[in-house]
Amino acid sequence: MSQWQNWSGSVVAEPARVARPKSADELASLVVQASKVRVVGAGHSFMPLCATEGTLISLAGYDGSIEVAPDRRTVWAPAGWGLDRLTAALWAEGLSLINQGDINPQSLAGATATGTHGTGADLGSIATQACGFRLMQANGEIVECGPDQHSELYEAQRLSLGLFGVAVAIRIHVVPAYHLEERVERRPLAEIAERIDELGAATRHMEFFVFPYSDHVIFKTLHPVEPEGDYQDGKDIDETIFRLVCDLGAAANRMIPTLQRLMMRASAKSTRRVGPAYKIFPSERTIRFEEMEYELPRANGIGVLKEAIAHIRRQRMPIAFPFEFRLTAADDIWMSPFNNGPCASISFHQYAKMPWTAAFAEMETILQRGGGRPHWAKRHTLITADVHRLYPRTPDYLRVRAEADPQAKFANDHLSALFGISEGATA
Repeated sequence: MSQWQNWSGSVVAEPARVARPKSADELASLVVQASKVRVVGAGHSFMPLCATEGTLISLAGYDGSIEVAPDRRTVWAPAGWGLDRLTAALWAEGLSLINQGDINPQSLAGATATGTHGTGADLGSIATQACGFRLMQANGEIVECGPDQHSELYEAQRLSLGLFGVAVAIRIHVVPAYHLEERVERRPLAEIAERIDELGAATRHMEFFVFPYSDHVIFKTLHPVEPEGDYQDGKDIDETIFRLVCDLGAAANRMIPTLQRLMMRASAKSTRRVGPAYKIFPSERTIRFEEMEYELPRANGIGVLKEAIAHIRRQRMPIAFPFEFRLTAADDIWMSPFNNGPCASISFHQYAKMPWTAAFAEMETILQRGGGRPHWAKRHTLITADVHRLYPRTPDYLRVRAEADPQAKFANDHLSALFGISEGATA
Protein backbone atom coordinates (compact mmCIF):
# COMPACT_ATOMS: atom_id res chain seq x y z
CA MET A 1 0.00 0.00 0.00
CA SER A 2 1.27 3.48 -0.93
CA GLN A 3 0.44 6.91 0.39
CA TRP A 4 -0.63 9.66 -1.97
CA GLN A 5 -1.49 13.30 -1.33
CA ASN A 6 -2.68 16.14 -3.49
CA TRP A 7 -0.69 19.28 -4.35
CA SER A 8 -1.80 21.26 -1.29
CA GLY A 9 -1.34 18.34 1.10
CA SER A 10 -4.94 18.46 2.39
CA VAL A 11 -6.12 15.25 0.67
CA VAL A 12 -4.33 12.04 1.67
CA ALA A 13 -5.11 8.53 0.45
CA GLU A 14 -3.65 5.05 0.73
CA PRO A 15 -4.26 3.30 -2.59
CA ALA A 16 -3.61 -0.42 -2.71
CA ARG A 17 -1.56 0.21 -5.84
CA VAL A 18 -0.12 3.16 -7.73
CA ALA A 19 0.53 2.32 -11.38
CA ARG A 20 2.05 4.14 -14.35
CA PRO A 21 1.17 2.09 -17.43
CA LYS A 22 2.89 2.84 -20.72
CA SER A 23 0.67 0.91 -23.15
CA ALA A 24 -2.98 0.08 -23.80
CA ASP A 25 -2.39 -3.58 -22.92
CA GLU A 26 -0.78 -2.67 -19.61
CA LEU A 27 -3.58 -0.24 -18.79
CA ALA A 28 -6.28 -2.75 -19.74
CA SER A 29 -4.76 -5.36 -17.44
CA LEU A 30 -4.77 -2.89 -14.54
CA VAL A 31 -8.34 -1.75 -15.15
CA VAL A 32 -9.79 -5.25 -15.56
CA GLN A 33 -8.10 -6.61 -12.44
CA ALA A 34 -8.87 -3.69 -10.12
CA SER A 35 -12.07 -3.39 -8.09
CA LYS A 36 -11.74 0.40 -7.98
CA VAL A 37 -9.83 2.72 -10.31
CA ARG A 38 -9.09 6.42 -10.17
CA VAL A 39 -6.75 8.35 -12.44
CA VAL A 40 -4.53 11.19 -11.20
CA GLY A 41 -2.86 14.03 -13.09
CA ALA A 42 -1.01 16.77 -11.22
CA GLY A 43 -3.06 16.31 -8.04
CA HIS A 44 -4.26 19.91 -8.23
CA SER A 45 -7.80 19.06 -7.12
CA PHE A 46 -8.61 20.24 -3.60
CA MET A 47 -11.54 17.86 -3.31
CA PRO A 48 -10.82 14.10 -2.93
CA LEU A 49 -11.53 13.35 -6.59
CA CYS A 50 -8.50 11.09 -6.94
CA ALA A 51 -8.54 9.50 -3.49
CA THR A 52 -8.98 5.73 -3.59
CA GLU A 53 -8.21 2.57 -1.67
CA GLY A 54 -8.05 0.74 -4.98
CA THR A 55 -5.74 1.35 -7.93
CA LEU A 56 -4.49 4.87 -8.63
CA ILE A 57 -3.26 5.33 -12.19
CA SER A 58 -1.07 8.02 -13.72
CA LEU A 59 -0.97 8.29 -17.52
CA ALA A 60 1.91 10.76 -17.62
CA GLY A 61 4.14 8.18 -19.29
CA TYR A 62 1.48 6.53 -21.45
CA ASP A 63 2.50 5.98 -25.09
CA GLY A 64 1.13 8.52 -27.48
CA SER A 65 1.67 11.59 -29.60
CA ILE A 66 -0.46 14.37 -31.01
CA GLU A 67 -2.37 13.63 -34.24
CA VAL A 68 -3.11 16.81 -36.19
CA ALA A 69 -6.21 16.72 -38.40
CA PRO A 70 -5.73 17.54 -42.10
CA ASP A 71 -7.61 20.83 -41.69
CA ARG A 72 -5.42 21.69 -38.61
CA ARG A 73 -8.50 22.69 -36.65
CA THR A 74 -8.48 19.71 -34.26
CA VAL A 75 -5.87 17.47 -32.66
CA TRP A 76 -6.05 14.09 -30.94
CA ALA A 77 -3.81 14.42 -27.85
CA PRO A 78 -2.72 11.99 -25.13
CA ALA A 79 -5.11 12.56 -22.25
CA GLY A 80 -2.44 12.05 -19.59
CA TRP A 81 -0.10 14.73 -20.89
CA GLY A 82 0.25 17.82 -18.75
CA LEU A 83 -0.93 21.04 -20.35
CA ASP A 84 2.69 22.22 -20.22
CA ARG A 85 3.83 19.32 -22.39
CA LEU A 86 0.79 19.52 -24.65
CA THR A 87 1.03 23.24 -25.36
CA ALA A 88 4.75 22.99 -26.13
CA ALA A 89 4.04 20.15 -28.58
CA LEU A 90 1.25 22.14 -30.20
CA TRP A 91 3.52 25.17 -30.56
CA ALA A 92 6.06 23.02 -32.39
CA GLU A 93 3.25 22.24 -34.88
CA GLY A 94 2.33 25.92 -35.22
CA LEU A 95 -0.80 25.54 -33.08
CA SER A 96 -2.19 26.78 -29.76
CA LEU A 97 -5.03 26.07 -27.38
CA ILE A 98 -7.92 28.50 -27.67
CA ASN A 99 -7.55 29.37 -24.00
CA GLN A 100 -5.96 28.01 -20.85
CA GLY A 101 -5.68 28.80 -17.17
CA ASP A 102 -2.93 30.44 -15.18
CA ILE A 103 -1.15 27.22 -14.25
CA ASN A 104 -0.25 24.39 -16.62
CA PRO A 105 0.88 21.19 -14.84
CA GLN A 106 -2.64 19.68 -14.86
CA SER A 107 -3.27 16.79 -17.21
CA LEU A 108 -5.49 17.40 -20.23
CA ALA A 109 -7.91 14.76 -18.95
CA GLY A 110 -8.05 16.30 -15.48
CA ALA A 111 -8.60 19.80 -16.85
CA THR A 112 -11.50 18.76 -19.06
CA ALA A 113 -13.00 16.37 -16.49
CA THR A 114 -13.32 19.09 -13.83
CA GLY A 115 -14.20 22.16 -15.92
CA THR A 116 -10.87 23.91 -15.41
CA HIS A 117 -10.84 27.30 -17.11
CA GLY A 118 -8.95 30.47 -17.82
CA THR A 119 -10.46 33.91 -18.22
CA GLY A 120 -12.17 35.71 -21.08
CA ALA A 121 -15.69 37.10 -21.33
CA ASP A 122 -16.31 35.20 -24.58
CA LEU A 123 -14.20 32.09 -23.87
CA GLY A 124 -15.33 28.82 -22.31
CA SER A 125 -13.59 26.31 -20.07
CA ILE A 126 -11.05 23.83 -21.40
CA ALA A 127 -13.87 21.26 -21.50
CA THR A 128 -15.53 23.28 -24.27
CA GLN A 129 -12.44 22.71 -26.44
CA ALA A 130 -12.88 18.91 -26.33
CA CYS A 131 -14.81 17.32 -29.20
CA GLY A 132 -13.99 13.62 -28.88
CA PHE A 133 -12.76 11.03 -26.40
CA ARG A 134 -11.16 7.59 -26.49
CA LEU A 135 -12.13 5.88 -23.24
CA MET A 136 -10.97 2.62 -21.76
CA GLN A 137 -13.98 1.08 -20.07
CA ALA A 138 -14.19 -1.33 -17.15
CA ASN A 139 -13.77 -4.38 -19.42
CA GLY A 140 -10.49 -3.04 -20.84
CA GLU A 141 -11.95 -2.14 -24.22
CA ILE A 142 -11.54 1.32 -25.77
CA VAL A 143 -14.60 3.14 -27.07
CA GLU A 144 -14.53 6.38 -29.05
CA CYS A 145 -17.25 8.96 -28.57
CA GLY A 146 -18.09 12.32 -30.08
CA PRO A 147 -21.04 14.43 -31.19
CA ASP A 148 -21.98 11.86 -33.85
CA GLN A 149 -20.73 8.70 -32.16
CA HIS A 150 -22.08 7.42 -28.82
CA SER A 151 -23.39 10.94 -28.43
CA GLU A 152 -24.88 10.58 -24.94
CA LEU A 153 -21.64 9.13 -23.59
CA TYR A 154 -19.84 12.05 -25.20
CA GLU A 155 -22.18 14.62 -23.62
CA ALA A 156 -21.65 13.13 -20.17
CA GLN A 157 -17.91 12.68 -20.66
CA ARG A 158 -17.38 16.35 -21.56
CA LEU A 159 -17.24 17.04 -17.82
CA SER A 160 -16.86 13.54 -16.47
CA LEU A 161 -15.14 13.71 -13.07
CA GLY A 162 -13.56 10.45 -14.21
CA LEU A 163 -16.79 8.46 -13.81
CA PHE A 164 -17.11 6.97 -17.30
CA GLY A 165 -13.76 5.28 -17.88
CA VAL A 166 -10.11 6.13 -18.36
CA ALA A 167 -9.61 8.77 -21.04
CA VAL A 168 -6.54 7.79 -23.05
CA ALA A 169 -6.86 10.41 -25.83
CA ILE A 170 -8.93 13.56 -26.28
CA ARG A 171 -9.74 15.38 -29.48
CA ILE A 172 -9.50 19.14 -28.98
CA HIS A 173 -10.13 22.24 -31.04
CA VAL A 174 -6.98 24.26 -31.74
CA VAL A 175 -6.10 27.51 -33.50
CA PRO A 176 -2.99 28.79 -35.30
CA ALA A 177 -0.21 29.64 -32.87
CA TYR A 178 -0.40 33.17 -31.51
CA HIS A 179 1.49 35.55 -29.24
CA LEU A 180 0.06 37.41 -26.26
CA GLU A 181 0.81 40.76 -24.70
CA GLU A 182 0.52 40.68 -20.90
CA ARG A 183 0.00 43.86 -18.93
CA VAL A 184 -0.05 43.88 -15.12
CA GLU A 185 -0.74 47.01 -13.09
CA ARG A 186 -2.11 48.21 -9.77
CA ARG A 187 -5.52 49.86 -10.03
CA PRO A 188 -8.20 50.95 -7.53
CA LEU A 189 -10.79 48.30 -6.76
CA ALA A 190 -13.55 50.90 -6.96
CA GLU A 191 -12.59 51.74 -10.55
CA ILE A 192 -12.45 48.08 -11.60
CA ALA A 193 -15.81 47.37 -9.97
CA GLU A 194 -17.48 50.27 -11.77
CA ARG A 195 -15.99 49.43 -15.19
CA ILE A 196 -15.96 45.61 -15.08
CA ASP A 197 -18.16 45.07 -18.14
CA GLU A 198 -16.21 47.61 -20.17
CA LEU A 199 -12.87 46.13 -19.12
CA GLY A 200 -14.05 42.59 -19.82
CA ALA A 201 -15.04 43.57 -23.35
CA ALA A 202 -11.90 45.59 -24.07
CA THR A 203 -9.43 42.70 -24.13
CA ARG A 204 -9.49 38.97 -24.86
CA HIS A 205 -8.49 38.01 -21.32
CA MET A 206 -8.95 40.01 -18.11
CA GLU A 207 -8.61 39.11 -14.46
CA PHE A 208 -7.61 40.67 -11.18
CA PHE A 209 -6.37 39.72 -7.74
CA VAL A 210 -7.47 41.62 -4.65
CA PHE A 211 -6.22 41.18 -1.10
CA PRO A 212 -9.14 41.49 1.32
CA TYR A 213 -7.46 44.27 3.32
CA SER A 214 -6.40 46.40 0.34
CA ASP A 215 -8.43 48.84 -1.74
CA HIS A 216 -6.30 48.20 -4.84
CA VAL A 217 -6.10 45.21 -7.17
CA ILE A 218 -3.45 43.56 -9.30
CA PHE A 219 -5.10 43.96 -12.70
CA LYS A 220 -3.95 41.68 -15.53
CA THR A 221 -4.86 41.61 -19.22
CA LEU A 222 -3.76 39.36 -22.07
CA HIS A 223 -4.37 40.18 -25.71
CA PRO A 224 -3.14 38.67 -29.00
CA VAL A 225 -0.40 40.71 -30.70
CA GLU A 226 2.32 40.31 -33.29
CA PRO A 227 5.59 38.77 -32.02
CA GLU A 228 8.25 41.18 -30.80
CA GLY A 229 11.73 40.75 -29.33
CA ASP A 230 12.71 38.00 -26.94
CA TYR A 231 10.28 36.43 -24.48
CA GLN A 232 10.89 37.22 -20.80
CA ASP A 233 9.63 35.23 -17.84
CA GLY A 234 7.42 37.15 -15.44
CA LYS A 235 5.24 36.81 -12.35
CA ASP A 236 1.96 38.36 -11.23
CA ILE A 237 3.22 38.66 -7.67
CA ASP A 238 6.80 38.49 -6.43
CA GLU A 239 6.67 35.10 -4.73
CA THR A 240 9.70 35.72 -2.50
CA ILE A 241 8.06 38.75 -0.92
CA PHE A 242 4.65 37.12 -0.89
CA ARG A 243 5.96 34.00 0.88
CA LEU A 244 7.50 36.23 3.56
CA VAL A 245 4.21 38.10 3.97
CA CYS A 246 2.32 34.81 4.29
CA ASP A 247 4.73 33.43 6.87
CA LEU A 248 4.65 36.64 8.92
CA GLY A 249 0.87 36.70 8.73
CA ALA A 250 0.64 33.06 9.80
CA ALA A 251 2.86 33.78 12.81
CA ALA A 252 1.06 37.00 13.76
CA ASN A 253 -2.46 37.21 12.30
CA ARG A 254 -2.95 40.81 13.42
CA MET A 255 -0.23 41.91 10.99
CA ILE A 256 -2.06 40.66 7.88
CA PRO A 257 -4.03 43.85 7.04
CA THR A 258 -0.94 46.06 7.34
CA LEU A 259 1.24 43.63 5.40
CA GLN A 260 -1.25 43.42 2.55
CA ARG A 261 -1.56 47.19 2.25
CA LEU A 262 2.22 47.61 2.34
CA MET A 263 2.71 44.93 -0.33
CA MET A 264 0.20 46.60 -2.62
CA ARG A 265 1.85 50.01 -2.17
CA ALA A 266 5.13 48.40 -3.22
CA SER A 267 3.54 46.96 -6.37
CA ALA A 268 2.93 50.32 -8.08
CA LYS A 269 5.19 49.49 -11.05
CA SER A 270 3.34 48.32 -14.17
CA THR A 271 4.83 45.51 -16.26
CA ARG A 272 4.47 44.44 -19.86
CA ARG A 273 5.78 41.44 -21.78
CA VAL A 274 5.05 39.66 -25.06
CA GLY A 275 5.61 36.02 -25.89
CA PRO A 276 4.17 32.75 -27.19
CA ALA A 277 0.68 32.22 -25.80
CA TYR A 278 1.59 28.92 -24.13
CA LYS A 279 4.35 30.66 -22.17
CA ILE A 280 2.41 33.80 -21.27
CA PHE A 281 -0.77 32.09 -20.02
CA PRO A 282 0.71 30.17 -17.05
CA SER A 283 2.21 31.69 -13.92
CA GLU A 284 4.49 30.02 -11.42
CA ARG A 285 2.63 28.95 -8.29
CA THR A 286 5.02 27.50 -5.71
CA ILE A 287 3.39 28.76 -2.51
CA ARG A 288 0.94 26.12 -1.34
CA PHE A 289 -2.65 27.12 -0.66
CA GLU A 290 -6.15 25.74 -0.25
CA GLU A 291 -8.85 26.97 -2.63
CA MET A 292 -12.61 27.35 -3.00
CA GLU A 293 -14.07 28.70 -6.25
CA TYR A 294 -17.63 29.52 -7.20
CA GLU A 295 -19.00 30.44 -10.61
CA LEU A 296 -21.67 33.13 -10.29
CA PRO A 297 -24.09 34.78 -12.70
CA ARG A 298 -21.94 37.54 -14.18
CA ALA A 299 -24.23 40.32 -13.03
CA ASN A 300 -23.76 39.17 -9.41
CA GLY A 301 -19.97 38.81 -9.45
CA ILE A 302 -18.72 42.20 -8.29
CA GLY A 303 -21.45 42.60 -5.69
CA VAL A 304 -20.68 39.21 -4.16
CA LEU A 305 -16.95 39.96 -4.16
CA LYS A 306 -17.57 43.23 -2.29
CA GLU A 307 -19.77 41.41 0.21
CA ALA A 308 -17.09 38.76 0.80
CA ILE A 309 -14.39 41.40 1.35
CA ALA A 310 -16.63 43.38 3.71
CA HIS A 311 -17.36 40.21 5.71
CA ILE A 312 -13.65 39.43 6.10
CA ARG A 313 -12.89 42.96 7.26
CA ARG A 314 -15.86 43.08 9.62
CA GLN A 315 -14.93 39.76 11.23
CA ARG A 316 -11.18 40.54 11.06
CA MET A 317 -10.59 37.16 9.48
CA PRO A 318 -6.91 36.17 9.03
CA ILE A 319 -6.87 35.59 5.26
CA ALA A 320 -3.38 35.71 3.74
CA PHE A 321 -4.16 35.17 0.04
CA PRO A 322 -5.99 37.38 -2.46
CA PHE A 323 -9.29 36.69 -4.16
CA GLU A 324 -9.02 35.98 -7.89
CA PHE A 325 -11.78 37.32 -10.17
CA ARG A 326 -12.24 36.06 -13.75
CA LEU A 327 -14.88 36.00 -16.50
CA THR A 328 -16.00 32.86 -18.36
CA ALA A 329 -18.48 32.32 -21.19
CA ALA A 330 -21.57 30.13 -20.95
CA ASP A 331 -21.59 26.58 -22.31
CA ASP A 332 -24.02 23.69 -22.83
CA ILE A 333 -22.19 20.91 -20.96
CA TRP A 334 -24.50 18.87 -18.73
CA MET A 335 -22.55 19.16 -15.48
CA SER A 336 -20.71 22.42 -16.13
CA PRO A 337 -21.17 25.26 -13.63
CA PHE A 338 -21.10 27.57 -16.67
CA ASN A 339 -24.17 26.05 -18.36
CA ASN A 340 -26.61 28.61 -16.97
CA GLY A 341 -25.22 31.75 -18.62
CA PRO A 342 -22.03 33.85 -18.62
CA CYS A 343 -20.19 33.70 -15.32
CA ALA A 344 -17.92 35.61 -13.01
CA SER A 345 -15.53 33.26 -11.20
CA ILE A 346 -14.47 34.10 -7.65
CA SER A 347 -11.62 32.07 -6.21
CA PHE A 348 -11.01 32.24 -2.47
CA HIS A 349 -7.66 31.02 -1.18
CA GLN A 350 -5.93 30.49 2.13
CA TYR A 351 -2.24 29.86 2.82
CA ALA A 352 -1.76 26.10 3.34
CA LYS A 353 0.01 26.66 6.67
CA MET A 354 -3.03 28.47 8.10
CA PRO A 355 -6.47 27.20 9.18
CA TRP A 356 -9.00 27.34 6.34
CA THR A 357 -12.06 25.21 7.16
CA ALA A 358 -14.08 27.78 9.13
CA ALA A 359 -13.25 30.62 6.75
CA PHE A 360 -14.30 28.55 3.75
CA ALA A 361 -17.63 27.74 5.40
CA GLU A 362 -18.34 31.45 5.88
CA MET A 363 -17.32 32.31 2.33
CA GLU A 364 -19.34 29.47 0.84
CA THR A 365 -22.51 30.87 2.41
CA ILE A 366 -21.91 34.22 0.72
CA LEU A 367 -21.01 32.67 -2.64
CA GLN A 368 -24.03 30.38 -2.64
CA ARG A 369 -26.34 33.24 -1.66
CA GLY A 370 -25.11 35.03 -4.77
CA GLY A 371 -26.34 32.20 -6.99
CA GLY A 372 -22.96 30.50 -7.35
CA ARG A 373 -22.12 26.93 -8.25
CA PRO A 374 -18.75 25.47 -7.20
CA HIS A 375 -15.85 24.36 -9.33
CA TRP A 376 -15.94 20.58 -8.92
CA ALA A 377 -12.24 20.34 -8.04
CA LYS A 378 -12.20 23.17 -5.48
CA ARG A 379 -13.48 23.00 -1.90
CA HIS A 380 -17.25 22.81 -1.55
CA THR A 381 -19.87 21.10 0.62
CA LEU A 382 -22.53 20.11 -1.93
CA ILE A 383 -24.65 17.07 -1.19
CA THR A 384 -26.68 14.93 -3.61
CA ALA A 385 -29.82 17.05 -3.27
CA ASP A 386 -27.80 20.16 -4.18
CA VAL A 387 -26.41 18.50 -7.29
CA HIS A 388 -29.89 17.59 -8.54
CA ARG A 389 -31.22 21.07 -7.74
CA LEU A 390 -28.38 22.89 -9.50
CA TYR A 391 -28.03 20.55 -12.50
CA PRO A 392 -31.28 19.47 -14.22
CA ARG A 393 -29.42 16.96 -16.42
CA THR A 394 -28.13 15.03 -13.40
CA PRO A 395 -30.55 12.10 -13.99
CA ASP A 396 -29.28 11.74 -17.59
CA TYR A 397 -25.69 11.98 -16.39
CA LEU A 398 -26.21 9.23 -13.84
CA ARG A 399 -28.12 7.03 -16.28
CA VAL A 400 -25.26 7.19 -18.79
CA ARG A 401 -22.80 6.53 -15.97
CA ALA A 402 -24.68 3.42 -14.89
CA GLU A 403 -24.74 2.16 -18.49
CA ALA A 404 -21.02 2.79 -18.97
CA ASP A 405 -19.89 1.46 -15.58
CA PRO A 406 -22.64 -0.58 -13.86
CA GLN A 407 -20.28 -1.82 -11.16
CA ALA A 408 -19.13 1.73 -10.33
CA LYS A 409 -15.49 0.75 -10.79
CA PHE A 410 -14.55 4.35 -11.56
CA ALA A 411 -16.36 5.93 -8.59
CA ASN A 412 -14.72 6.57 -5.23
CA ASP A 413 -16.24 7.29 -1.82
CA HIS A 414 -16.44 11.05 -2.41
CA LEU A 415 -18.17 10.81 -5.78
CA SER A 416 -20.47 8.00 -4.64
CA ALA A 417 -21.67 10.15 -1.75
CA LEU A 418 -21.93 13.29 -3.88
CA PHE A 419 -24.01 11.66 -6.63
CA GLY A 420 -25.77 8.95 -4.63
CA ILE A 421 -23.98 6.11 -6.47
CA SER A 422 -24.52 2.79 -4.69
CA GLU A 423 -23.74 0.15 -7.32
CA GLY A 424 -20.70 -2.07 -7.43
CA ALA A 425 -17.82 -2.82 -5.10
CA THR A 426 -17.01 -0.48 -2.23
CA ALA A 427 -13.31 -1.06 -1.76
